Amino acid sequence: MLKDLSVAAVLPASDINRAREFYRDKLGLEPDNPDAGDNLMYRCGNGTAFLLYQTSNAGTAKNTQMGWVTDDLDAEMADLRSRGVVFEDYDLPGLKTENGVATMPDGERGGWFLDSEGNILSLNTMPASNT
Repeated sequence: MLKDLSVAAVLPASDINRAREFYRDKLGLEPDNPDAGDNLMYRCGNGTAFLLYQTSNAGTAKNTQMGWVTDDLDAEMADLRSRGVVFEDYDLPGLKTENGVATMPDGERGGWFLDSEGNILSLNTMPASNT
């Protein structure tokens, strides 16, 4: 059953070397396959992973493509900002950010940024469970 399987994101990169530098220098991530030429596999917490692959389609999506969940959004954003990551500001129906942070009606908070390839990435908190 799919619900029991791990899932991994796949992101496009028009310049895989530029992407490698961004993910290393700005996000502090190293690929599991550093010698690969056209794709990079990154492992994150709880067995999750994502793949960057070389393609000219990078940066064409206008939606969030991947996100990380954190218990301390402010600390994570401060760390990323110190590395040069710039968070986006939005003023859309149902989504307005202040200093790069949106607060949803359910209490979830999030921030969005672009990687070197134009992919939209996010950091989010999860709302407190009522259980």
